[in-house]
Amino acid sequence: MSEKVATPLVDHLLELRRRLIYVLGSFLLAFIVSYQFSDEIFAILVKPLANVLEGKTGRRLIYTGLAEAFMTYLKVALFTATFITLPLLAIQVWLFISPGLFPVERKVLLPFLMLTPLFFGIGATFAYYLIIPPAWKFFLAFEETKASNILPIQLEARVSEYLSIVMQLILAFGTSFLLPVLLILLGRIGVITSHALANKRKYAFLLILIVAAFATPPDVLSMLGLAFPLYFLYETSIFCVYFFEKRGSHA
Repeated sequence: MSEKVATPLVDHLLELRRRLIYVLGSFLLAFIVSYQFSDEIFAILVKPLANVLEGKTGRRLIYTGLAEAFMTYLKVALFTATFITLPLLAIQVWLFISPGLFPVERKVLLPFLMLTPLFFGIGATFAYYLIIPPAWKFFLAFEETKASNILPIQLEARVSEYLSIVMQLILAFGTSFLLPVLLILLGRIGVITSHALANKRKYAFLLILIVAAFATPPDVLSMLGLAFPLYFLYETSIFCVYFFEKRGSHA
């Protein structure tokens, strides 16, 4: 009897190892390709700053360590490879767990695994186009203070520091935009209800403000730029959970 129990367990572990190797192999391949284009990718990431500085001469990004520029491009490649591999990871997770699920469970879970990379991409795009440009304008406004009339104040950002801030914003928004996916999934499996979410909205708003403050650079614009969309997604999740509850009650 113990051998019969052990055999399926070994098979599952071998299957898990195979899928992890596939994901890691895909990540490695994506990393190698991304590194070949890391200069072009970094140019895309630096474009919002270049647009804000357009018309100002002598502006540049600097690096102060011999290996800093190399490590920056390495991080660009790692960041891009992670972004590319996320959908593949979701697919492999689904292929691994789906054989052990009931048809109803498959029907519930599959859409959420498919929506995870999509919502992450929406959040990252939102940060790149709608949050980063005004945030850079906010930071650069300190070049034109009264003190700058006495002694010039000019930004000379390090490439590694710039990339860290961009990655922080993109990851923060990409991850935060997964909130409705998580809440609706929890609602579908009966862990939470729309009534509970509605009653806890004031605590949720406070928690969202705290998360936004820690997840974004230290400026009010970025914090509110994350907090308000996140709260909107929370309210949307309440409606979606309520919709599925009513749909289930009539089924």
